[in-house]
Amino acid sequence: MRMLPSTKWAGLGLAAVLSMTGCAAGGSASASGSGAAGAPGVNTQAELYGSLPQAIKDKGEIVFAGDSHPPYRTIGKDGKTVTGIDPDIQKALSEVLGVPTRIEVTDGLPQMLAGMKSGRYDAFNGPVKATPDRLKEFDGVSWLSSRTSYLIPTSGGVGAQSTEDLCGTTAAGVKGSITEAQTAKLSEWCASKGRQPVTFLGLADTNATILAVKSQRAASAATTQTGAIDLMAQEQDKWRYVSQTDEQGAGVDQLVLLAPKSNSLGPVIEKAFEKIFANGRYKELVDQWHLSDVAVDKPVLNPST
Repeated sequence: MRMLPSTKWAGLGLAAVLSMTGCAAGGSASASGSGAAGAPGVNTQAELYGSLPQAIKDKGEIVFAGDSHPPYRTIGKDGKTVTGIDPDIQKALSEVLGVPTRIEVTDGLPQMLAGMKSGRYDAFNGPVKATPDRLKEFDGVSWLSSRTSYLIPTSGGVGAQSTEDLCGTTAAGVKGSITEAQTAKLSEWCASKGRQPVTFLGLADTNATILAVKSQRAASAATTQTGAIDLMAQEQDKWRYVSQTDEQGAGVDQLVLLAPKSNSLGPVIEKAFEKIFANGRYKELVDQWHLSDVAVDKPVLNPST
């Protein structure tokens, strides 16, 4: 299994990230300033500015929802500063779209989905799986892929050598996330083999799932492959992971950025992704964040599920 250098995460120790579990929602981080047309941060000459919905032009920014989910988003000690590939990708999109982006920190996927429906947030980078039900209400732009993996402590934990050995154990994961559905498939596979199912412990965010394993409330933490790689890099030699197989219902999932169909922003963001794929910025960022293994060849609007 490939280990990654930890220099990228220097100063972003997991302990600091975990301390943010209890932070209140509502903080924000700006990728490039804010303001309506003519104000700092707005570039009406940008390639796709003219394609933006009028409501976004009037507001002068795109507001993304975001929770703590390294390496996509790591929330700073102030509860507002966000680092990770998400703000970097959003800044790249902003340069093409001509309006700044801002992340509002919130807790959990259900709150983010509800917030987008209500108009509080314009979009959410994910990672979130494209599902038929989700794509009825949201446009999804695929920009990464992943396979569900299960983080296990290298010492003092369950001695699982594969996901088969997790039958009959408890896996902690983010409630409503892609990993919840994948753990259910693993549980079904266990039952088909005459073994005890995997119990899913749904929690608010990635930090809470790691704490659950450390406190032995769960034997493993169900996460995306990219999340597993990132956490292993932060705490060298303390974690290992096993990945769900195709036979166990895993497959490779398309991870999408979501925007409500009601705000008509999704198709424009897909065009912006095409631009940053073409100019090399996408590859530069996935390489920078060591995510090239889960990169996609091109963005797709509302990928087949």
